[in-house]
Amino acid sequence: MKTVRILLADDHKVVRQGTRALLSTIPEWEIVGEADNGRDAVALTADLKPDIVILDITMPELNGLDAARQIKRKSPETEILIFTAQETEKLVHDVFDSGARSYIMKTDAADHLIDAIKALSEHKHFFTSRISEIVFARCIQGKQALEGTPENSRITDREREIVQLLGEGKSSKEIAIILGISVRTVETHRAAIMKKLGLKSFSALIRYAVRNKIIEA
Repeated sequence: MKTVRILLADDHKVVRQGTRALLSTIPEWEIVGEADNGRDAVALTADLKPDIVILDITMPELNGLDAARQIKRKSPETEILIFTAQETEKLVHDVFDSGARSYIMKTDAADHLIDAIKALSEHKHFFTSRISEIVFARCIQGKQALEGTPENSRITDREREIVQLLGEGKSSKEIAIILGISVRTVETHRAAIMKKLGLKSFSALIRYAVRNKIIEA
């Protein structure tokens, strides 16, 4: 039987340890790496090419949704499972728009996580009954079921990265180093973000980032 190679990404070590312990009970599954932030998860995926990446949503440097988008661009065959403590209808929609095929709550039964990985190893979706209801409603109603177009669809992936790093208190110089761009480019992006979103202050930018789940309050 083919070995299923799994990467864990969560900023809480105890969650990674617990998940590793659970998944290690399946002989055919191998944990090939761990990351404690979204940016490392993307880099490790590109390096290790795991079959499945288990991502938390609220992680430093790069949140799980943006990490998922980057992973699917760089490694299309890698399946993504969002494993989180958060649940809102909008978030469910955003998760599946990011390219993930499964969304499991950390409060769900352990069997759900195992069943989800089994499904993903065959490139199939897996939903719990609660998530299935939300997904089904979207299929019936279309995207009009959402409360308008999500605000953060108006900024680019790179701009979302910069919003998160600014929200985490990083300076323009620190952001430039992390992203491998110039300080001037960071400042240009910041100005473009403020203009696009019609924001007048840094505090307004932080409120936007929290409201759109780019950073955690």
